Amino acid sequence: MGNKTQTKKVIKMETGEFGQHISQQFNEELEDIRNRVLSMGGLVERQLADAITSMMEGDVELAESVVVKDQRVNGLEVAIDEECSRVLARRQPAAGDLRLVVAVIKTITDLERIGDQAERIARFSMRLAEGSRGHGYFHELQHLADSVRQILNEALDTFARMDVDAALEVVRSDIAIDQEYDAIMRQLITVMMEDPRNVTRVLDVMWSVRALERIADHAKNICEYVIYLVKGKDVRHIGLDMMELAVNPGTKDS
Repeated sequence: MGNKTQTKKVIKMETGEFGQHISQQFNEELEDIRNRVLSMGGLVERQLADAITSMMEGDVELAESVVVKDQRVNGLEVAIDEECSRVLARRQPAAGDLRLVVAVIKTITDLERIGDQAERIARFSMRLAEGSRGHGYFHELQHLADSVRQILNEALDTFARMDVDAALEVVRSDIAIDQEYDAIMRQLITVMMEDPRNVTRVLDVMWSVRALERIADHAKNICEYVIYLVKGKDVRHIGLDMMELAVNPGTKDS
């Protein structure tokens, strides 16, 4: 992934700053954690791209590689989680630093789940490649797949820059993806009703579509953690209007 944070970068937060500590070693530990999250994010992005390609092109070898490499994603989650635990035990961080560690732990969980969903898509693509390709099902998926890849990239960029305004844009994009998901599911249900012989294959496509929608949800979650980290406010399970107010207080009064 191309987006890398600057080692000396300072992230201003509601209750302090990240990157300014008496201990230079603590600075390096926190920066190392963030960079490892971004590396994990880059690997997950590659997994998703390969899973989508394997489905669209019927590439069984590529699908198999996605399944195998999912273990690397799992290993990174464990390693980063252990590093966060060591920081919590050794440094006993407070305020913004504590929120950073908490946000990282939550983020890597969502990244691991994105990897799982990419693996699911790859497995479904292998099953779909066994029979006729059925391109008629896939052209509707291409736009959704492209949108999901974009929202994941933007979520990781948001995490790299700690940009709460960009985080809100990702949340808005997820709403559009949900709407497109609903439309595709209705189309696929119609296909099954018109010809019951398509049921098995269309179900595999439907599960792939569902996996894409879940990936977008996980990307949105990452952006909610960024808002929590920067603003110190938990914006999970609230509507977009309330989230915008939490990020930019007073904007609704104008």
